[in-house]
Amino acid sequence: MIAIVDYGAGNLRSVANAITKLGYTPKITSKQSEVLDAQAVILPGVGAAGDAMGSLKKLGLVEPIAQLIAEDHPFFGVCLGLQILLTSTEEDSGHDCLNIIPGRVRKLPSGLKIPHMGWNQVKQRSAHPIFDGIPDKANFYFVHSYYAEPKDKSLVAGETEYGIPMCSVIAKGNLVATQFHPEKSGELGLRMYDNFLKLALKAK
Repeated sequence: MIAIVDYGAGNLRSVANAITKLGYTPKITSKQSEVLDAQAVILPGVGAAGDAMGSLKKLGLVEPIAQLIAEDHPFFGVCLGLQILLTSTEEDSGHDCLNIIPGRVRKLPSGLKIPHMGWNQVKQRSAHPIFDGIPDKANFYFVHSYYAEPKDKSLVAGETEYGIPMCSVIAKGNLVATQFHPEKSGELGLRMYDNFLKLALKAK
């Protein structure tokens, strides 16, 4: 089973539709047991970090998510689903996050149009198989006002320029997370999901 974690994020259906288009049958779920038993887990995200963390705690999903990633289980975080993997965020005067990846989520610099919305290039900084068949500096679709700053820069697999160079893809083993939305990024976004799911099935 491919589990899409339902914690109230706004892009559940678009992620599910993208996975279905690839020929898989995803399941949208908030059950701990189903998340833990899935072959691959996708954590989508549209909304506020504080609300997201509150929902994950209420559903009892904080520990299962941490366990899956610690065990190198195939896991894909999208947008807010990337940001809340870090230690903390500046959003709404600050919130603690999952602290799975040490680092801080910061507000985009003043003087820029915020949110950063639309297509932008992703420069590949590592030869991770998530990029198979995807050209370097390909365009993906972004909608966000904050960006992740992991302490370990070797985890930054993709980088995007928007006033500053910012992390747009994190990769560590079977964990992949993107600041952009693959489900809104056309054929190359689908290709990224497909690469992830092929890796996930191979890992199992």
